[in-house]
Amino acid sequence: MPSSTLHMILELVQAMSVVMVLAYLLIRTTFFNEILDRRLTPKNLLFLSIFFGAFSIYGTMAGFDFLGAKINIRDLGPSLAGLVGGPIAGLGAGLIGGTHRLLLGGPTCTSCSLSTVLAGVLAGLIHMALKGEVVSIRLAAAWGFVMESIHMGMALIVITPLDTPVIPWETRLDIIKGAALPMMTASAMGMAIFVFIVKNLIREREVEGAKKMMEGELKVAREIQMGIVPKIFPAYPDRPEFDLHAFLEPAKEVGGDLYDFYELDEKHLFFVLGDVSGKGVPASLFMAITVALFKACAKPGRGPAETLNMVNSQLARDNEACMFVTLICGILDTDTGEIRYANAGHNPPLHIKGDRSVEYVQAAPFPMAGIMDDCDYSEHTLQLHRGETLLIYTDGITEALNMAEELYSEERLERDLTELAGEPGQTIISGLADKVRAFAGNAPQSDDMTMLSLTYTGKDYDQR
Repeated sequence: MPSSTLHMILELVQAMSVVMVLAYLLIRTTFFNEILDRRLTPKNLLFLSIFFGAFSIYGTMAGFDFLGAKINIRDLGPSLAGLVGGPIAGLGAGLIGGTHRLLLGGPTCTSCSLSTVLAGVLAGLIHMALKGEVVSIRLAAAWGFVMESIHMGMALIVITPLDTPVIPWETRLDIIKGAALPMMTASAMGMAIFVFIVKNLIREREVEGAKKMMEGELKVAREIQMGIVPKIFPAYPDRPEFDLHAFLEPAKEVGGDLYDFYELDEKHLFFVLGDVSGKGVPASLFMAITVALFKACAKPGRGPAETLNMVNSQLARDNEACMFVTLICGILDTDTGEIRYANAGHNPPLHIKGDRSVEYVQAAPFPMAGIMDDCDYSEHTLQLHRGETLLIYTDGITEALNMAEELYSEERLERDLTELAGEPGQTIISGLADKVRAFAGNAPQSDDMTMLSLTYTGKDYDQR
């Protein structure tokens, strides 16, 4: 390739780069999103014509003289207008760029002006043939070559009195030989780059649309999930024997923590709290299954260990995802305050005693539910006296992180709970939640946070 040809290519590519920068700014506007949505209103078509017509004028002005002719990228603007806006936008941009070129005069002013208009119209017909779809990058580049080939051909055959001075055939041929490759290359590159930018925008819109749809679905999923757990407190205003409150705050739209409670009969209250492995949608599905299994398995006369054994067997069956859940489930005897409970690998609960001291309730460790279907969970007993409280929580509480990546910790939970000892269950739950949030500060929530407090108040005639 002669050095002069390479120099001309570089000059035109430089001019084309300016057009691409401006085009990139254009496609980031709300206006261009309307074009991609095929809202080709008269106002939008006029704007396309003016904008890309200005590109065409710039393409002429940024060109350079060669043997009395103008080497340029003028046809690029109308072609882009036609490809995204159809024949009307292409024609409008072509008329603006072509009229400007005609007014400049010169030996090829007529052919150059006509080719500019033709470039916009033909590109618009491509837009129509594709029913408004954006052309492929290859087709865009090919059209850049074809467009300038037409330009070169018209420069040879179209000669009018407006072309002054009239240059000889041989000189015209020399102009075409020198200008063809630079103009074809710059136009093809410009067309391909513009289409590449537009296609990236379309992909971004598709991703953003999918993201919004997913966010909407997750919002519905969160509402459904939160509808699974009881949320109205006090839960049993007509039962003076006990006071129960719970709290669940997922780290994401949906989570894997769970709690539930219901009366088995007039004197027995069943409760369960758990933490599914993982986060997000899989954990939320496993959580929903776990809650449903407990509702199906917890029956009058069936102890918490037996219930947990049944639930574990169902969870472990065909558990190809190898998910598991840590659990504490129990039954409160509302006449005596006795709690029978079973623990499947969960954090030890806390017992607030009558003297307002707080201690962890330790039990023999057992594996999480859902891992092995033949576990035989043990049953433990805890006596709550009048005014005493059992607090169950998930590790989202004790493992909450602050900005210094320090854990809230079991020690801090015990200390803060001691400060709240003797308060109603609702105050205990809300107070602890506030303390955890204050500790975490601006650090993002890393795990679901769940707590359940159960206070035994005794019957009115209980004189203990």
